[in-house]
Amino acid sequence: MIRMHRCILASRFVGVACMIGLAATSGRCEELSTSVATALERAGDNRPELERALREVPVSHRAGMEFLVAYMPLRDLTSLPAEFLLENVEYAYRAYDESPWKDGVPQDVFLNDVLPYANITERRDNWRKSFYEKFKPLVAGIKTSGEAAVVLNQQLFPLLEVKYSTKRRRADQGPEETIESGIATCSGLSILLIDACRAVGVPARFVGIPMWPDGSGNHSWVEVWDQGWHFTGAAEPAGDELDRAWFNERASGALRDEIEHAIFAVSYRKTPQVLPLRWGDDSNVIYTVNVTDRYAGKAPELSDGQVRVMFRVLDGAENTERVAAEIEVHDAQGTLLFSGTTKDDRFDLNDHLVAVLPRDAELHVHVCHDKAVLDARVTPRDEGQLVSLELADGASAQ
Repeated sequence: MIRMHRCILASRFVGVACMIGLAATSGRCEELSTSVATALERAGDNRPELERALREVPVSHRAGMEFLVAYMPLRDLTSLPAEFLLENVEYAYRAYDESPWKDGVPQDVFLNDVLPYANITERRDNWRKSFYEKFKPLVAGIKTSGEAAVVLNQQLFPLLEVKYSTKRRRADQGPEETIESGIATCSGLSILLIDACRAVGVPARFVGIPMWPDGSGNHSWVEVWDQGWHFTGAAEPAGDELDRAWFNERASGALRDEIEHAIFAVSYRKTPQVLPLRWGDDSNVIYTVNVTDRYAGKAPELSDGQVRVMFRVLDGAENTERVAAEIEVHDAQGTLLFSGTTKDDRFDLNDHLVAVLPRDAELHVHVCHDKAVLDARVTPRDEGQLVSLELADGASAQ
């Protein structure tokens, strides 16, 4: 009898939202009603907290609370308190309602990409209110969500004194962990930027590839909604532009039908595509949508006989630290073919200096870093070849 009463209670919560027009279709209402009831059954001892959140949320925000509960991961169903959820919903709607771009954000996008309190498996930090208060002034006067995201990406990380580093505590750091330590890799930086965007009403979501097709590693970045989805690298602003990053060419080689080499955007709402993460146990899964087609095939064409070659310069006794070194590449006749600066450890581990060079040519590479110089011979053979140059082994003082 108690179980029946609770199911009726869950249906009543959802029914109110549907009657006031906050759900898109009758089919969606039925799906949400069933999902909320199922979620409450799975919540165990934490069920009273979820029921309180559903009961106390304002009617105008009820669709959002029902959405969160309906698709909530099990770890959160059994642990999140009502106060956490009520504050999250309150400030999500506040930021959304105040944003000049509100009319350009579909309700489904708001629910799935502004309202959620988490992205993947990070710690559930209570960031929503403090981020709203801290970052809302940064986007004052801005008219579009895309422009707001660009400004946040430019100002957020210097303001918080957060930078990229592989010495971070864990890959999936929550925003408070990243702020406290001052360092994160691509996943933690992306989580922080997404949460900051959501806090001011900008729809944002976590995007990544499990493994680049060349086997060089994985990567995560951010997509934001502005009349459609656009991407940017967290803590890697490309001036005032979206859809431009160091990984554009790599992403263009993604393979839609190979799960290891496809690009996925995370969804709070459950989807048919479940993607295991590269950390934790088998229970750490996230729901995603395959967005590879928006990235693939966009790299500029190479002329016959050309390949892209990536360069990195390592320093230190163990050759583990990347340094920003000046590189020149000359052909056998001494003609300068390419020059540039390699990336140091402030940049993503897979972000390298890329040169387009003639295949199978014997080339001379001159490296200069501080007072050390290095000369090496390189023969480009394969597309995406990574050339590591080690100053400690062959450098001489100027």
